[in-house]
Amino acid sequence: MTMSVVLGYDESPGAVRALHVAIEVSAAFGEPLVLVYGAAVPGSLGEEYAAHRDAVRETGRSVLAHAVAVAEESGVRTRVEVVDQKPAEALIDAARRHGARCIVVGSWGESPLRGALLGATPHKLLHLARTPVLCVPTEP
Repeated sequence: MTMSVVLGYDESPGAVRALHVAIEVSAAFGEPLVLVYGAAVPGSLGEEYAAHRDAVRETGRSVLAHAVAVAEESGVRTRVEVVDQKPAEALIDAARRHGARCIVVGSWGESPLRGALLGATPHKLLHLARTPVLCVPTEP
């Protein structure tokens, strides 16, 4: 199985910095970059839910288009996934399916306590993922 690098991307300052690190890792190993946007929507019924889900998916595709352009300018092959899962679940699942070398995510620089209380994606990944997690701080 070909390995890959999986990136959680949402255009936050941490994700933008993580994109550049993920591109470096992908280029160094000559592996594709799988860009993942977890688009889970609360609730599950009715037309309002369907409209909201479609809007979130479209936002995800738009957000990832920028990241794909940046990666491809660097010569890194990409694959895009907009999935109906919460971000941590989406990244863990993508890492398993794509034989990921690592999962790359950005951090907001939250305190460990705040991350634990709010269930931040990097915090969840560090505890739940079986794939190594590279957590990129927002500030250099």
